[in-house]
Amino acid sequence: VKVAESGGGLVQAGESLRLSCTAAGRLFSTNAVDWHRQAPGNQRELVAGISADGSSNYVDSVKGRFTLTTDIAKNTAYLQMNSLKAENTAVYYCHRRTGDEGLVRYLEVWGQGTQVTVSS
Repeated sequence: VKVAESGGGLVQAGESLRLSCTAAGRLFSTNAVDWHRQAPGNQRELVAGISADGSSNYVDSVKGRFTLTTDIAKNTAYLQMNSLKAENTAVYYCHRRTGDEGLVRYLEVWGQGTQVTVSS
């Protein structure tokens, strides 16, 4: 299984971007996907995720501005980012797990990352 991100770029504060994470290869019945980011000098942090049961979660700083959705038919997850701020500048990584029910056993894969730069 591999994932590839796209959609990053340079935008001004207040603008929007939509990141995509498309999975290729053998996927199992249950899947979960997360978006993480890493800014220079910082540790990688979880931004948003959809768990195996379909519930979503977001870091407080992006609630109300970022939305994570999935298109099962396209094996793609999207992170819609609105009202971007300079502090959202980072490399954004897609992380996907695919496995059995409840993800008791699973494969996991990380994307190569896509740069998001927000100018103030």
